[in-house]
Amino acid sequence: MQTQQSRKRYTQPCNCGFAGDSLRECSCTPPMLQRYRSRLSGPLLDRIDLHIEVPRVPHKDLSDPIDAEPSEAIRARVETARELQRRRLAPFRLHCNAQMQARHIRKFCPVDAQGQKLLEMVTDRFGFSARTYSRILKVARTIADLAGSEQIAQAHLAEAIQYRSLDRKIH
Repeated sequence: MQTQQSRKRYTQPCNCGFAGDSLRECSCTPPMLQRYRSRLSGPLLDRIDLHIEVPRVPHKDLSDPIDAEPSEAIRARVETARELQRRRLAPFRLHCNAQMQARHIRKFCPVDAQGQKLLEMVTDRFGFSARTYSRILKVARTIADLAGSEQIAQAHLAEAIQYRSLDRKIH
């Protein structure tokens, strides 16, 4: 049976728990980070659409009275994007971008020449698999939908790529 300490370790970014922390320095070496992250297999990571690192939030930011975007506005934008996806994909008996197969991705996720260059560069640099490449395109399509854009722009691709942080090789 695992102890609480050993279970906790798997939810942290590294062995010491401070990789990416703004207040404490990580004591892990690059090989230690690579070994720690390799516990999650590539095929498993390929099946997860978004990899998001959540940094520590300083108290001053938690107590800041500045208003964020209201939940109602975010909800409306998401509902609009979901309805757009439902209409676009209804002829294929799909209801959201995550369900798209390769033929749907080719049809609904075209990118311009600059976008192709960006995808080629990150695929070669980070060694992304074909499955990861497809997931990036589907997430970029969703980001474009949320922005109300018919075309996937380079900014949408760049944001989608940022959500694949666990796929990147540690140097």
